[in-house]
Amino acid sequence: MELQVVQGHQTAACYVEILQRASLMTEGPRLCGNNWVFQQDNAAVHNARLTKEFFQENNITLLDHPACSPDLNPIENIWGWMAREVYKNGHQFQTVDALREAIFNTWSNVPTSLLETLASSMPKRLFEVINKNGGATHY
Repeated sequence: MELQVVQGHQTAACYVEILQRASLMTEGPRLCGNNWVFQQDNAAVHNARLTKEFFQENNITLLDHPACSPDLNPIENIWGWMAREVYKNGHQFQTVDALREAIFNTWSNVPTSLLETLASSMPKRLFEVINKNGGATHY
């Protein structure tokens, strides 16, 4: 999906707009099948009434997980991979636009194999978090 840029303070209305722009209702089932589950953390905008109504109105199932659980969010692994790629060989950027371009280029080149590996790790991640009673895992 297209990378979305958030500028300034994010509100629930802005978050819902981003989800709509990302075509969540069509892309979720297309990429993951009809029984797909959306994952987000517990940021205030994610738990706002407006956001909850959006998910309910669009019949989008959310993953229920502990409040602070980066172990269950493979996007954290992607952000780490992207940071290593963007700053590879100590690369520094002279302008915000140059950095933004590098980030977007890197996002568009995330290897499919990385995405597949992270997606297939979800059952193991869930199992380990359950076994650790919501505590930290090796992910």
